Amino acid sequence: MEMRTLTTVECTKVLERNHVAHLACARDGQPYVVPIYFCYSANGIFAFSLPGKKVDFMRANPRVSMIVEERGHGREWRSVVIDGSFEELSDEPRREQAWHLLSQHVEWWVPGGLKPSAEPIAHRSEHLFYRIGVEEMSGREARE
Repeated sequence: MEMRTLTTVECTKVLERNHVAHLACARDGQPYVVPIYFCYSANGIFAFSLPGKKVDFMRANPRVSMIVEERGHGREWRSVVIDGSFEELSDEPRREQAWHLLSQHVEWWVPGGLKPSAEPIAHRSEHLFYRIGVEEMSGREARE
């Protein structure tokens, strides 16, 4: 088994190919990890959520981490870890941007319970659209 560090370009390609990650946040010393559906664009992770524990934690402490994993053949794998900051997209143009990026993918709404609509719902939804600004990114892979 060979372990190798991924380049920034390789990390970016992993983020562009995948749309499910595990997001870690913390509040008052209590960690919380949850799966999210995301899209990567312009050095940012775009996602959405209903109000709840994850949103409460990120509002209290915007520093977050996330991991994206790919499985290969046998014991092969690739992963990318991101450290960044949560930013709530409260203005309509940025919510529409997130909607546009996410809605290009099949069943993107499933993790957050959002049903698709013929028109963008970003301006009339209780869902929170957010961006994680990527501050650090690293990746590793194992190959046989």
